[in-house]
Amino acid sequence: MRTLRTFLLVVVAASLSAQTIRIRVDATDAPQKRLHAHLVIPVKAGALTLYYPEWIPGEHGPTGPVMNLTGLVFTANGNALRWMRDPVNMYAYHLEIPSGATSLDVDLDYLDPVGTGQFSAGGSLTPRLGLISWNAVLLYPAGAKSSDELMFDASLKLPSGWKYATALTATSTSGDEIHFEPISLTHLVDSPVLAGVNLKRVSLSSASPFPHTIDIAADSDAAMNTPDDFAASYGRLVDEARAIFGAEHFRHYDWLVTLSNSVEHFGLEHHESSDDRTAENELAEEQRRRDLAGLLAHEYSHSWNGKYRRPAGLATANYDVPMQGELLWVYEGLTQYLGKLLPYRSGLWTPEYYRESAALVAAGLVNRGAGRAWRPLVDTAVAAQILYGSPEAWRSARRSTDFYDEGFLLWLDADMTIRKMTSNKKSLDDFLRHFYGGSDGDPVLKPYTFDDVVKALNDVVPNDWAGFLNQRLRSTTNAPLGGFEASGWRLVYNDTPNMQQNAIEERDDTIDASNSLGFWVDEHGRITDVIPNTPAAKAGVVPGSTLVGVNGRRYSARILRNFIRDSKTATAPMQLVFTAEDFVNVVSVDYHGGLRYPHLERIASSPDWLTELGKPRATRAPAP
Repeated sequence: MRTLRTFLLVVVAASLSAQTIRIRVDATDAPQKRLHAHLVIPVKAGALTLYYPEWIPGEHGPTGPVMNLTGLVFTANGNALRWMRDPVNMYAYHLEIPSGATSLDVDLDYLDPVGTGQFSAGGSLTPRLGLISWNAVLLYPAGAKSSDELMFDASLKLPSGWKYATALTATSTSGDEIHFEPISLTHLVDSPVLAGVNLKRVSLSSASPFPHTIDIAADSDAAMNTPDDFAASYGRLVDEARAIFGAEHFRHYDWLVTLSNSVEHFGLEHHESSDDRTAENELAEEQRRRDLAGLLAHEYSHSWNGKYRRPAGLATANYDVPMQGELLWVYEGLTQYLGKLLPYRSGLWTPEYYRESAALVAAGLVNRGAGRAWRPLVDTAVAAQILYGSPEAWRSARRSTDFYDEGFLLWLDADMTIRKMTSNKKSLDDFLRHFYGGSDGDPVLKPYTFDDVVKALNDVVPNDWAGFLNQRLRSTTNAPLGGFEASGWRLVYNDTPNMQQNAIEERDDTIDASNSLGFWVDEHGRITDVIPNTPAAKAGVVPGSTLVGVNGRRYSARILRNFIRDSKTATAPMQLVFTAEDFVNVVSVDYHGGLRYPHLERIASSPDWLTELGKPRATRAPAP
């Protein structure tokens, strides 16, 4: 177990100088999408290898944006040094330090990507805001046993007038430059900085003994307007998390929320903060606020599941060591379960919305049956580093990072199994408190293995949990829907729009016809994926084509939806016209099932444990 105090007190490895590495990041050109960094690294004469961080925690792959590192200059004793990139490891740089040199000066620039990129390697800067990830602007010397042993003295200079938020502790401010307390490389990389012209801090009131803040930066001041119940609602979410886990492993927690249409959208967990990026109008629309609640709940849960407890294969010593993701169905799958549960219990989601979201997840996994026939769930976790960022085309046949959504179903099933075996006296909450609880305190890292998960489940209720998990992890049959039926609900389809699906389609001008024709259409009319053996696939519709006509009418989402609705009474097949590469294709789709949306339907003869699941656990203070 490694604590923050250990990070601060540990002695640097004997092969390195005991002095701290200094890093000064100049972000004054952030509006022009450039960051500049200057490092001073203690060295000794002889060969030296420096690494650019490659395997970034939470991104589960070799995603360090080394292609955006430019302007690299090394200087010692006042003279520029030659360097050579390793011919095999593109993230390693080799130098020869001259006699008498005790420090190495490093100057580098980081160019923010234009267009898309994966996670924090995507766009992060706009003319009015920026998310600075320290791993993007530093190098570290080889030789330390772990990143805990490398100490950094960091400072950051922002554009004039910009405000900032971070989990780091500032020791002083000089003009627009902030100096932070010396910290380990581990903690530095784990603590990004959100900054911008417009930055709003929302302090939450909760039963937690630790401060919680939602820090919001946006490209416009109006985008930061929050509903009247915003702080109170998220205060309840904090209370519900504490009621589950019983302890918090941080000194404070900051959600760093970026509202912009010009940055990459994702969530990335850190121990005392999270990097949460989404659309500029996320707070202005009810459906988007629901989406945001799911995102913030998911990333917050990672402070326990992913940061405090982390699979041993992902708890690597340094950022040049490959990660192994076979337990991502715990790391991400259980967090997906919690990312829906916490909004449900805190009232950010209604019970109906929770059920609609769960039904949509289940239907999506049913639709990937062709992929399930050859690729078990565990392989989606093992192969995460190549599945992240994989195209939507052929996803239903390939499968993608299904350890998220199928992990949700697996852990729901585990919850219901515990309830059934104990006559509802225990639930997955007991496992969560046992495995992730402990005592309040500073950030710590406590790795675990598959056997540790099995043991903790058996501590809650004895069972063949290894067999339970392995059956679900290695199955190549149908999607695991047993948790729903055990909870008193079943997956059904009818022509009533699914609440979440309908809102997403209206918001994005897309069509999810996966449960009827067998494909999805984006806002540009492009068919993103086609499910094998569905009416559309049998007719010859292919992913990547663009739908231009339906039954003699020019394509629009409304037109297609209406024709799907009317297919119940139509006698002739539906005629689709689409373009693919340089060809125009006309196909007849023999479908007459009408609109089909997924829902959960109550099983009257069974106990309603899904409603029980969503009941608040935290004690509420009486209303004034």
